[in-house]
Amino acid sequence: MNRRYAIAAAAFAALLLAVTAAKVLHVPISYVPWAAPSARAVEQRGPLSDGEKATIGVFESVSPSVVQVAVRSAANPLMGEEGQGGGASGTGFVWDRGGHLVTNNHVVANGGEIAVRFASGEVAEVDLVGRAPNYDLAVLRIRSVRELPPPVALGSSGDLKVGQSAFAIGNPFGLDQSMTSGIISALKRRLPTHGGREIANLIQTDAAINPGNSGGPLLDSAGRLIGVTTAIISPSGSNAGIGFAVPVDVVNRIVPELIRNGRVPTPGIGIVAAGEDVSTRLGLEGVIVVRTAPGSPAEGAGIRGVNMSTGAVGDIITAVEGKPVRRLSDLTDALEQAGAGKTVRLTVKRGSDSRDVNVGIIDIERS
Repeated sequence: MNRRYAIAAAAFAALLLAVTAAKVLHVPISYVPWAAPSARAVEQRGPLSDGEKATIGVFESVSPSVVQVAVRSAANPLMGEEGQGGGASGTGFVWDRGGHLVTNNHVVANGGEIAVRFASGEVAEVDLVGRAPNYDLAVLRIRSVRELPPPVALGSSGDLKVGQSAFAIGNPFGLDQSMTSGIISALKRRLPTHGGREIANLIQTDAAINPGNSGGPLLDSAGRLIGVTTAIISPSGSNAGIGFAVPVDVVNRIVPELIRNGRVPTPGIGIVAAGEDVSTRLGLEGVIVVRTAPGSPAEGAGIRGVNMSTGAVGDIITAVEGKPVRRLSDLTDALEQAGAGKTVRLTVKRGSDSRDVNVGIIDIERS
């Protein structure tokens, strides 16, 4: 036992001596006499990966065609970040050789003088050509510029796949020429607009999108335009991994109309439809009609909405021209493809009975 105590005491004494020596001999790192007085040598790296080269190529080819959009309000000429005081700031991009730019409607909706800044630093005044609030799109035209960058190459949104790469270039929080990357997280999303309608078939992405990115291009790995970034879902107002973009197939249909006429018709039949969550809860497939607008084509065709007294479901639209309708976007897509002034054949289910009715399509913005 005494031998054990002697060994323990010796070990403790050795530890104490080591700690004391460390305190006495300690020298701050900055004063070590053998530290090199000159800059360290740069370590050589290998070549960039193919993925890095591809991403760099996307940015270098597209970024010159992306602009910062700033709107001066009449009350305050100072330009602020999107959604903040003084003015709105967002993103846009070159659409064609005619000097047209595309951005979001909500960036320019409040009026005021509009200016854009190119990647080169050049600032140009622009005119508002047209707006499409129901698609959150707007077209601007540059008054003059020394040299117009090339239009962003167009892709297609009809063949997009969840999981493929996506890149966003924009001006978050007023910081110009910022690029983020991610994937396409989902397709056929819907988002309400300020006008009470919904933008259908939106692309969802986790590429970081923040205030100021609105109106910028969403690109595929080939640097082609696949969407126009429009909104985020975030309790904090900053990126939370859920961003949305208007698909390029819709943009390519709406923008030429805005350039020609300054507006686009909003095809409709005069109904208010229930959300998909309602039909899911009820175990029903199709578009549930909540009510019809007085004097609308839907009312004239005898389409009936929900009985507000009893809550009983009225008519459910299940097909357009024989093509199944499973969600509201299926119906709105069919109406937009047919166009205002045309007539479509709807299959309507009421209870256990189905029937076909012909319904005229109107421009509901002018009805």
